[in-house]
Amino acid sequence: MKIFTSILLILTFVACQKSGSEEKASGPELELASAIEKTQPEEIQEVTLGEEVYRTYCLVCHQANGAGVPSLYPPLTGTDFVNGDTERLIDIVLNGLQGPLEVNGTTYNSIMVAHNFLKDEEIAAVLTYVRSNFDNDSGPITTDEVAKVRAAGGAE
Repeated sequence: MKIFTSILLILTFVACQKSGSEEKASGPELELASAIEKTQPEEIQEVTLGEEVYRTYCLVCHQANGAGVPSLYPPLTGTDFVNGDTERLIDIVLNGLQGPLEVNGTTYNSIMVAHNFLKDEEIAAVLTYVRSNFDNDSGPITTDEVAKVRAAGGAE
């Protein structure tokens, strides 16, 4: 119980310090509060929906850096498939892809499963994430664009 009370006292001190209160602690409490504050990240990076979807469904094959796996899964870095025709890119995510595919001079022949179970917002977010990362500098994909391709392709 003594440890709990000490932690509560320290947290109260830190909260008061941040709110501009005149109360000051001294001695071990001040040192511990200072050490706790220094271990907190200065800025918590928010993970976007696109990055979350990428980590969940794309990372295993296309890797954390978007470079893909040689001879198995194509890269997402600087390719016409990512930076080119947005309808083709959306269709690949919705309906998958099978058979030989040449990307940047290398032929890949793996299967990409359809991800038509994802919501339009998730597909738009992940494709926008991919098109603006991995050395890509292309514009966003909108939810309306995904809905249009989904409706035209019969994907569910």
